[in-house]
Formats: sequence, C-alpha cells, structure tokens
Amino acid sequence: MKKIFLFLSILVVTLTNAQQMLCCSNPNTGMRAMANDPAFVASHEAPLPFNYADSAGKMISFPTADGKMGSAYEVLADAPTKNYLIITHEWWGLNNYIKQRADELQKTLGNINVIAIDMYDGKVASTSDSAGKYMKASSNTRIISIIGGAIAYAGKDAHIFSLGWCFGGGYALQTAIIAGKEAKGCVMYYGMPETDTNKLKTISCPVLGLFATQDKWINPDVVRTFQDNMKKEDRKLEVKAYTADHGFANPSNPKFDKVSAEDANNAAVEFIKKRL
Repeated sequence: MKKIFLFLSILVVTLTNAQQMLCCSNPNTGMRAMANDPAFVASHEAPLPFNYADSAGKMISFPTADGKMGSAYEVLADAPTKNYLIITHEWWGLNNYIKQRADELQKTLGNINVIAIDMYDGKVASTSDSAGKYMKASSNTRIISIIGGAIAYAGKDAHIFSLGWCFGGGYALQTAIIAGKEAKGCVMYYGMPETDTNKLKTISCPVLGLFATQDKWINPDVVRTFQDNMKKEDRKLEVKAYTADHGFANPSNPKFDKVSAEDANNAAVEFIKKRL
C-alpha cells in the first residue's frame, strides 16, 4: 500500500512539473496548453450577456504581413496624437467588455488613441468551452501578424503602449518586443512572460507586470524567473503581486477581486500616463 501511495505521489509531481514546463517553456504555446486543464477552464465563468450601446469607437481594418486583413476596435483621442495603446484581449475574444475597457482607458488617459485588436478574426466566445477551443486553435503566427499590422497602422514614429489580460497579457509583452524602439510602455496582467532572453533584450520600454500570488498557472515561480531574466538583460520591469487569483481583474470571473482590480487599474493608468 505504501508503495502504491509513493508511486502515485511521484506521478502527481511528475505531471505537475511537466505541465509547468509545457506552459513556461514557450509563452506562445503555454497559454494554449492551459485550455486542456479542466481547472483552468473551470476558473473562467462565462461572461454575462452585455449589450454595449454607448461605444465611443468603431471597428477598423488594416493589412497584415501575411496578406490578409486584421481588425480592431479603435477609439481616437480628441486631438491628433502619435500615442497609441494596443490592447490584447483575454481568451474570450474581442467582446463588448473589452470595447468598454478600451473606451474607459482612452477617456482616462486622454492624449492617446486606443486600438483593441481582434486576435480571433471575428470569433467571440460566450462559454469557457468555446473560449478554450478558440485559444487553442489560434495561430501565434497569425496573431503576431495582426499585432504587426496594428503597429504599422499607427504609423511611422508612433509611440506604442500595450496592455492585455491573461492570454492577451502575454501578447502585450510580445507587442512591446515587436514594436522595438517605438514601444514606450507595456502593461501585462497575469500573462505568460517571454522566456527567450534574446527576445527580452530587445525590449526598449519599461514593463509593468500585474500578477496574482494565488495564480496556479502564472505562479510566483514563473514571475520570479521573468524578473531574473529581465534583470539579467538589464531591462526595466516593475512587478505588483496581489494576494488574489488568476483573472482577479475580470468582473465576470469568479475570482474577481474588486480592491485588487481597482489598485491594478490605477497602477496601469499611472504607469502609462507618466510616459505619455
């Protein structure tokens, strides 16, 4: 009996370590792998139906390097500006909640145009099962192409900021990498960090990471490795760790933490405003 218990314990540890290696060895596939984890899927309740009728922006399209067209929800500043905030959505897709956040951030920040890109090419999930399917089926190559198209749409000499949550949190960091010297600031909410230090060394802007200490996937060990890698490459990273769980900033998530969400939002706004 003891031998069976010992075997099962070793098996659990091995599977846990394998899952962490899968999620962390490649940030572009790591989040997709999480869609196979029933606990991760169960931690995301379907967002309530939301008819957002007071939108301040409009849908736009732009060419992408793969010969296709990308789309996004754009909210323009009152006066012409070279400041752009590229928003990368959660695994649900570009839904009305993201459009509302784009409007709110533009209004709060002021002198900036906001582009919330559609990484699913028109697909929006209403259940955790469909969200998982869309996230797993999404092509990293296609998403990178969409991000590049949005940066090109912003124009030459644009000042690019990026912000995203969860699946989009990792792509907010990728946006900063792709934008090169045009990148001015990146805010990533509990997204999978890049682990390739050759890519991290190309980041030319400060990064704000908003993480949760109770996150079982983007856990404190993942965050510490990210901090170590950024320090090694002499890149600027500020981390705020909240006593909360994954998805704490999403009101439709069962782990929503209003106090932490408000503090994180204030930190994100202050971080971007300081660099406008």
